[in-house]
Amino acid sequence: MSNKIEAYCPACDSTWRCLEEDLGEITCPDCDALLVRMKDEEATAPTEEETSSSPAEEPAAPPSSSASTAPPSSLDDGDLAGLDHLQVAYQKIRTEIAKTIVGQEDVVEEVLVAVLAGGHCLLEGVPGLAKTLLISSISEALSLSFKRIQFTPDLVPSDITGTEVIQDNPETGVREFRFMPGPVFANIILADEINHTPPKTQAAMLEAMQEKQVSVGGTVHKLSKPFFVLATQNPLDQDGTYPLPEAQQDRFLFKIYVDYPAEEEEKQIIRRVAEKQFGTIEPVLSGDDILSFQRLVTRIPVADAVIEYATRIIRATRLNQKDTPDFIEKWVAWGCGPRASINLITAAKAVAALRGAPCASCEDVDRVAKPVLRHRLGLNYTARAEGVTAEKITDMLLEQIPAY
Repeated sequence: MSNKIEAYCPACDSTWRCLEEDLGEITCPDCDALLVRMKDEEATAPTEEETSSSPAEEPAAPPSSSASTAPPSSLDDGDLAGLDHLQVAYQKIRTEIAKTIVGQEDVVEEVLVAVLAGGHCLLEGVPGLAKTLLISSISEALSLSFKRIQFTPDLVPSDITGTEVIQDNPETGVREFRFMPGPVFANIILADEINHTPPKTQAAMLEAMQEKQVSVGGTVHKLSKPFFVLATQNPLDQDGTYPLPEAQQDRFLFKIYVDYPAEEEEKQIIRRVAEKQFGTIEPVLSGDDILSFQRLVTRIPVADAVIEYATRIIRATRLNQKDTPDFIEKWVAWGCGPRASINLITAAKAVAALRGAPCASCEDVDRVAKPVLRHRLGLNYTARAEGVTAEKITDMLLEQIPAY
């Protein structure tokens, strides 16, 4: 792995860490000036003669908050070492998952970003695209407990959360209730075909997703940490389905589209299945490691300019607002709520952590804009009639709204 060095921006006097091999090509995230190698303190420190002879300067006025582009805080040496560890672990995880999954790099990256951000994912794709295998492979690489729940129209809440049963206490001889945990008590939950179950059961799942707990018989049972729900839904089947309400969709950090494999990837899939060429996935991270990395992600600083950029994107999706684009008025029935703004920044920090950056940038916001917005934008009849998708609207927003 390449060494990281201190880089310096001569335009705005800010310092950054970057890979040595990227020096001379990478630009400052604040002002886009070319970064240079940080000089030694001995070379840059003024001499005693220069200090005594130079006139006293008036202290510069602090920049206003609206124009501030510098991160509010910086990471310490331990955090920077944690970022290096995360990068190494990320590459190992990708290598382990590749033993069973061919291609799907963007899908794997987005799921891992959601894991670091502590969010849930909704994966949508036609049958046979290895959505279930992908999720189980990720759970093995992360060394987390994994449970699959097959959602069907006759599923009831107790099938998910668990139930209380009456048992005889051998010590006291008294019959008493005992709670039997359901499959939701695991680190990673595969909610397979989540749109095939009625709203009452989805409501029980929603409590687990939002509150990290379940309520059975008037008693609250906390779920283990980390806890993720990776749900799948089939866009083809309509019989016996119960579309997810917008409130439940909003609880998912990402909605990820699982697309068809490329031609060469499909040939490789056929060979693997026909010849049983599947490797054994070795665990890379434990649950404690993931919780530690999640805490590291929360400490990654975000500049005011990045927060303003994410806010402008989300506010531009809302109708009857100041400076709402014309195409939003034409194609959108309702815009995104504040949770979308929060998720944009949270996911952008996780993307920055995966690439080893000490702060989140507007480019990181762009990377996660589509999976964050695609299930929160309500398209009207005109958009559906013209074949306009949430991805197209997101692309137009990113083109129209300046980053800095």
